[in-house]
Amino acid sequence: MSQTYLVIVTEAPEAKVALRFAALRAQKTDRGVEILAIGERQDFAAWGGVQAAMEEEERLRVEAMIAASVQEIIDATGIKPTITVKQGEAVKVIAAEINEREDVAALVLGAAPGSNPGPIVKHFTGEGAGDLPCPVLLVPGGLTDERLEELS
Repeated sequence: MSQTYLVIVTEAPEAKVALRFAALRAQKTDRGVEILAIGERQDFAAWGGVQAAMEEEERLRVEAMIAASVQEIIDATGIKPTITVKQGEAVKVIAAEINEREDVAALVLGAAPGSNPGPIVKHFTGEGAGDLPCPVLLVPGGLTDERLEELS
């Protein structure tokens, strides 16, 4: 079973840095990269058809968000990441994804510069850190491409 780096991709700029780090690291360690993008669940249950359309629109928005980043990673490293799009509360979705699998070598998160690294980072490096079956790789969002290359 091939080990993968699970990268959480959001619209935040630090997510792109984390994805680049994971791809560079995967290239050097002969591992794969999986992108997990999480869309918000649409709570509009009164009209099921409307809710389904809203959820489909959210899925398409998330896929479009990551498309450009994926192509950059392929061009730079030759690594073709797999992409998973799920909906729900981010922390719960991430924990479930990791706990259901044995191939995750590490959870890779991008941390925003400043005093608020983001809610996902806060959770998985704080109260939820000890519950994971894999390490968390925390990538500072302000790293340059040159520094990422050195560190990976």
